[in-house]
Amino acid sequence: MDIGMNKLQAGTKTKITFYAVILVFVVLAGYPIFWVVMSSFKDTADMANLAPYQMPQKLYLGNYVTAFAGGKLARYFLNSVIVAACTLLGIVCAGSPAAFAIAKLKFRQSAGLLKFFLMGMMIPVFTCLIPMFQIYGALGLRNTYLSLIFPQIGFSLPMCIFLYVGFMQFVPNELMEAAAIDGASNWRIFLTMIFPMAKNSTVTVVIYNFVNIWNEFTYANTFMTDSKMKTLPVGLNDFVGEMGKRDWGGTFAAITVAILPTMIIYFVLNKQVMEGMAAGAVKS
Repeated sequence: MDIGMNKLQAGTKTKITFYAVILVFVVLAGYPIFWVVMSSFKDTADMANLAPYQMPQKLYLGNYVTAFAGGKLARYFLNSVIVAACTLLGIVCAGSPAAFAIAKLKFRQSAGLLKFFLMGMMIPVFTCLIPMFQIYGALGLRNTYLSLIFPQIGFSLPMCIFLYVGFMQFVPNELMEAAAIDGASNWRIFLTMIFPMAKNSTVTVVIYNFVNIWNEFTYANTFMTDSKMKTLPVGLNDFVGEMGKRDWGGTFAAITVAILPTMIIYFVLNKQVMEGMAAGAVKS
């Protein structure tokens, strides 16, 4: 009896310690976000008199008016949305059929093709900047959405294909054989059966890449010199440089607008992301 009580107490202490450590990490990671968001709702008096962690005395929306009216934040936001939407569409449309061919069609070079795609994970982005800069200059693609969409699709495909293959390998071949007997082509089997079943994997691919695409700075800073074509991370950098010394409230409002989409999408689709990352790990 005493041994059982001791084990129970030891297990309780372990859980308390574990949750305490997790809480510390959550506070350390969440405090900067909390500080920025709270500061975006403070007026000049609150910014001067209140501590950074204190709530504003009243919600002041003037900082957001300043952020959108005083700069080009709306244009930067629209550019980021266009680039993210087109890039994600390209990643899914190119990666899922490629993964289907590798995982299910089983041609002679399928294993080698998968290794070829996975080698793309080892190529640093920065090694390709100068060649891409020269190629885009020759083709007239600088200051266009395509100069950001094409490289991000290319560098995102290895992880996309890896996740899709991990799921599709465990889809029973009998389903495809039954559909083929009924006269369905490989393309129809993929569109009507395999791709819908890979919903969680698709959500994982979209969320994983959306965060990287939305926060991408290197390509946008290199290929976009026209202020009208800048995405939000680059535009936000200009915004802080122009307004940071005289209006921190407007700067914090702009930062809040920049981080809000990724937080909303992740928290809404968090369950699907976890399921998609685990898909294929255990055969059902």
